[in-house]
Amino acid sequence: MAKLPTIEGCLTALVTPFKGGSVDFDTLAKLVDWQIEQGVDGIVAVGTTGESATLDVDEHVAVIAATVKAAKGRVPVIAGAGGNATSEALALTKASEDAGANGLLHVVPYYNRPNQEGLFRHFEAIAKATKLPIVLYNVPSRTACDMTTDTVVRLADLDNVVAIKDATGNLVRGSDLVARVGDKMSILSGDDGTAFPLYACGARGVISVVSNVAPRAMSDMWDAAKAGDWDRARKRHFELRVLNQLLFAEPSPAPTKAALSLLGRCTTDVRLPLVGATAGLVEQLRTEMRSAGLL
Repeated sequence: MAKLPTIEGCLTALVTPFKGGSVDFDTLAKLVDWQIEQGVDGIVAVGTTGESATLDVDEHVAVIAATVKAAKGRVPVIAGAGGNATSEALALTKASEDAGANGLLHVVPYYNRPNQEGLFRHFEAIAKATKLPIVLYNVPSRTACDMTTDTVVRLADLDNVVAIKDATGNLVRGSDLVARVGDKMSILSGDDGTAFPLYACGARGVISVVSNVAPRAMSDMWDAAKAGDWDRARKRHFELRVLNQLLFAEPSPAPTKAALSLLGRCTTDVRLPLVGATAGLVEQLRTEMRSAGLL
């Protein structure tokens, strides 16, 4: 089987909007439309920012299907399908396929902390079970398990493993990934603050939280970098620096939903154990968004 096309560009890790405790599908469709109109290259449904941890399985799959429907083939929809049991990840993979997803985001299994051989076999089993392109997701700060670059090198030989979301926040690690597997897969920044410097190293995109709130600017940073306009890309990086910091000043995605609420695009509702952003942070967001011309 030939290697599948790579995934690149600015992909928004989209929030899952709630209303009255339930998923607000009407608002979800409007968010997808707005994101695409603003120039993003793809949507990631039900990732960490989409509150996958607090959605039940039926909701999880319904959000993927609704996102695919709203996207109408204009950009790829990458479905969060990870789990810390391989059987669960395989079931979500099949459900995501059935829902019409164009690709899959598979996180390093969390909590049970498998070793590197266990990680390899987990992702190998998933890759063998689907023809969809797979984006690996390494975020050791959340999973308590770090996938080494050596393991990524092994996985890069699987035909449908086409990208990795590197959310280590470590530019040395990201640069090493580009050097060792960048010819086989897209290295995607998983931390907005590292997007620009990783682009300079040869990364092919970002799975972005900031683009929920500033999709045009975040997309333009990638477009500029791809075109070799490093001055413009750098300018966007610094323009978004403070907003990026504020969106992670409290547990995500509460600050992002607060910012979207200021834009009139969704409620601030999150599900326990998450709680809404504090009043002080909301005021900081309001000030910064006004300064950035977003309000």
